[in-house]
Formats: sequence, structure tokens, C-alpha cells
Amino acid sequence: MSNDNLSGGLDRGGVTVTFLGGLGEVGRNMAALTCDGDTIVVDVGVFFPNPEHLGVDLITPDWGVLETENVTAVFLTHGHLDHIGALPYFLRDFPDVTVYGTRLTLAFVEAILDEWDDITDVDLVEIAPTDIVEHGPYTVEVVQVSHSIPDGCAYAITTDHGTIVHTGDFKLDQTPIDDLPTDLAHFARLGDHGVDLLLADSTNAHLPGHVPTERTVGATILEELRNAEGLVVVASFASHVHRIQQVLDAAEQVGRYHCFVGRSMVKNMAIAQKLGYLHVNSDNEIELGEVSKYPPDKVIVVSTGSQGEPYSALSLMAAGDHRRVAVGEGDLVILASSLIPGNEHAVFRSINGLARRGARVVHKGLADVHVSGHAMRDDLILFHNIVEPEYVVPVHGEFRHMAAHRDLAIASGCPAEQVLVCSDGDTVLLKDGVVTRGDRVPAGQVYIDGLLPDVGPAVLRHRRRLAEDGVVVAVVTVDTQRGELVGEIMLQQHGVVYEDESAHVLDEAIAAITAELGNMPDKRWNDIDAVRRQVIQALGRYWKQNVGRRPFIMPVVLEA
Repeated sequence: MSNDNLSGGLDRGGVTVTFLGGLGEVGRNMAALTCDGDTIVVDVGVFFPNPEHLGVDLITPDWGVLETENVTAVFLTHGHLDHIGALPYFLRDFPDVTVYGTRLTLAFVEAILDEWDDITDVDLVEIAPTDIVEHGPYTVEVVQVSHSIPDGCAYAITTDHGTIVHTGDFKLDQTPIDDLPTDLAHFARLGDHGVDLLLADSTNAHLPGHVPTERTVGATILEELRNAEGLVVVASFASHVHRIQQVLDAAEQVGRYHCFVGRSMVKNMAIAQKLGYLHVNSDNEIELGEVSKYPPDKVIVVSTGSQGEPYSALSLMAAGDHRRVAVGEGDLVILASSLIPGNEHAVFRSINGLARRGARVVHKGLADVHVSGHAMRDDLILFHNIVEPEYVVPVHGEFRHMAAHRDLAIASGCPAEQVLVCSDGDTVLLKDGVVTRGDRVPAGQVYIDGLLPDVGPAVLRHRRRLAEDGVVVAVVTVDTQRGELVGEIMLQQHGVVYEDESAHVLDEAIAAITAELGNMPDKRWNDIDAVRRQVIQALGRYWKQNVGRRPFIMPVVLEA
């Protein structure tokens, strides 16, 4: 990127779209639009770490490029954490922005912000489908879409330079549980008016066919419950209100009491019930502490942990460590969710633990207990033919998903040169109805670990090295005036070699340090940092040549 672009900001005389997350991965969704000195953001999501992200709790977009911009608003498409989870961190850096979202989305946002004492007086503005928001140079039209959470929406963002449609996550379920399907008529009207740039969900673009209706899940769960003889546990995303509604309806039909388990499940279902998105028969609801008082064949537990999260309710059940719910022989566990890439090992660990305890586990691979919230290939082709965009940038997905989306966009009539596959950090410019590629900007990942705002990739490399090769601590005492060692060198290793076999290895390593320092010029003994470097060099060479390992070496040099 040129120095001019670094100093000149993102305003290029049209509408600059900057992709800060969600392109090349499933999660961490974030895009910024800049026009006439005014920047708005669509979604501010998180990415949940894989096992390789040692100790990291959350991964957020790096929005440092926006620090010099006039950021005035955030438009949220729906209430999933991969679209709203990073908002508290963003509001710390941009406290004066207006946050737009639908009713349930803002309710979930408020629940998150309640846990942040330092974030107050946030300007939250509720919007609804068909609303038109005038915000600076932008006219933002809210479009109803169906997803795996209620109150999802897309945005048609119009400026003097043209119209950009951002779909958010969506599918074309024409018989959804809430009877609010994706508003194809609204999208058709936008297409008739002219859509210059389409930013569209790519998550399922590689899968042929159409996404089945959510109602198929309810029928399958009801059939499973009718045949179940013991306790039933249903694990789902805590935000999947429509899925939970079907579970509750099925439980009532077969005469089972229901119980919500898991902090996020309890919190989200209370919010959904209060706002009227979830209808609960209070006579059928029991508290967690009451589960053991009822016969197992009269109870269904609705739980978190469908992704094998280590301390989730389902993972504790699988390990036999849950204090209130015990899963055993003859019980049924239904995983009513998708498998997020990267979570396979954790999910299979939970399934194996449950099976070991005698439970029967039903998941998407065995029965229709989950349907996706994302449009598949044939859905997207229909959608493209309705919207007829001039330019397309596939978003929200791994590169294989976005590449598949590019192919179907071309197949549906968009010229190949007008379908742009981008990455995080790319920018595109819409100016007078024409879209061109812009310069790249910094757009990395920010690793959140507890209260640490960003542990950074260097710390992760150190953690990975500690995990893979262990650590060696060497304590060396020197007389800087006489230029010699004082006393014995103390050496400890952890995770490098088996403890019972380490004695002779440590003796040889100490000998290597002694020999290295013995050859050091007298004038360098006054430089403690030089002594440290010699210790690292001696140990690094020894461990590599004699043990075949590269442990993390911590030299401690003391002056006598």
C-alpha cells in the first residue's frame, strides 16, 4: 500500500468498502463503508479460537485503520456473536457511534453490554424491516431476511454513487417458524431500481440444492421424543430461538417437562420469552435443581455445548462431571446444530463420552435434527437472478465458499470481471456506479486473552513453542570483575525430556554452557546481556544437536 493511502485515509471520492473480517473464515464478520468523510460499519463479530490458539478466549477484527476515520454508526444484521460479539471492544475505541439493529439483536447487545461496567450510555436505535434510515450521506433501507435466529435483516445502502446491498447471513426458507421469510419481493424492487454492488453470504455456496425448511427439524425431534425411553438432552446454539421453540412444542406434546441448562441458554431464552419471540408454557418448565425429582422419561434438558466447548453443560455431562444432570444408559442426546469448522475434535470427544456412558447420540449425520441458516447454491442462483447486481463481492465464508459463490454469480449472468473475490484487508471503491479494487489496508486478528487486549501472534508463537518443545531455565551466577563463573549452574527443564532420564542430559547441557562461557573474551563478562546470549546459544546448540528439540530457553544471569 502506498504512503499516500496511509496518510489520506479511506475516503476516495466514492464509497470505499473496507473488509476487516469474515472473508476467508466463518466468523469475525466486519465491513466498513466510507463516503464523504463519514464511515459506517456493518457488523462487528468475533471468531472463537481453535486449539492452536493457546489460551486465547476470543479473536476480534483489527479495526486500527478506522482510528483516523470519522466512524459514526454500526449497523447490525442479526444477533449471532460472530456478528455482534466484538461490539463491546469496538465501543471502547469508538464510544460515540450510533448502533442500529432490530429488536432481538439489540436485546442481545444490551445483555452483553450489561457485563461491561465501563461502557454506558450507548446510543442504540431500534429498526425494523422496510424502515429507511437517513444517516449522513447514506440512505439505509432495512430488508427482512430469514436466518437461524429471529430478526435478521439485510441492508440496502444508497449514496450518490450507487446502491450497495449487504445480505448479512440469510436463507430462503419460505415457511419459517415465525412466518417471516426472506422478503424476495423487496429484493426484487431493489433489483428493479438497480443494485450496483452485492455483498452476499457465501457460507453454503459450495453445496448444491436448496436449504430445507426449519419445520423439518421439529418433525424429526418430535419423532425422536416419542421413541425415547429415558432422559433426553437437546444441545443447540443458545441463540437458536426457532429451534428451541420446536423442542419445547415437541416436549409438551409427549408430556415432558423442560429445563434450560447453561448460562447463555438461560439468559437468551429469558430475553426471547420476554420479547415474545419464544412461547413457553410455564407449567412445563422446571429448574435445574428439580431435574432429579422427576422420572428421567418425563424430562427434556435444553443445553448449551453443541460445539464441544470444554466447560459447557453438555461437555460436563459427557465427562460425568455435571452436578445436576447425569446422562447414562438408555438416555438420548440430540445435537441440534451444525458443526463449525475447527470444532470437530471437541464435538467428537463429547459424542464419545456420551456414548461411553450408554447414551444414544443423534446428530445431523444421522437424522434431520438441523438445517442450515445459510442459502445453498440453488438458493443463491435464484437470489442473484432476482437482485441482478452489476458487481458482486462474496463475503462471509472460507475461500472455497467464496470461490464457489463467484462461479455461481458468473453462471447467473454477472460478467466474470465484475465478480471480485476479496480477502480481509482488501478494499473496493464504488464510484458513479463502477466498482474497482482499491489498496489493501492492515486487517489482522486481535487475540483477546482474559483482560489482555491483544496478546499478539508473537506471544502465541511462544506459547506454541512451550507446548511443543518445553522450556529450559538456566540460572548462572558470574563475577563480572574477575570474568568467571561463581558456584554451580542450575538447570531445570519442563516438557523437554522424560524426568527420570533427564539427569545426564542436564549434566551435558551444563557442561556445554561452561565450555561456551569459558571461551568468552574477558571484556564481555561486564555485559550481562552478552552472557545471556551465550547461554542461549550454548543451550540451543546442545538441545538441537543432542536431543533434536528446540525448547524455549530462559537464561537468568546473576551478578555475584
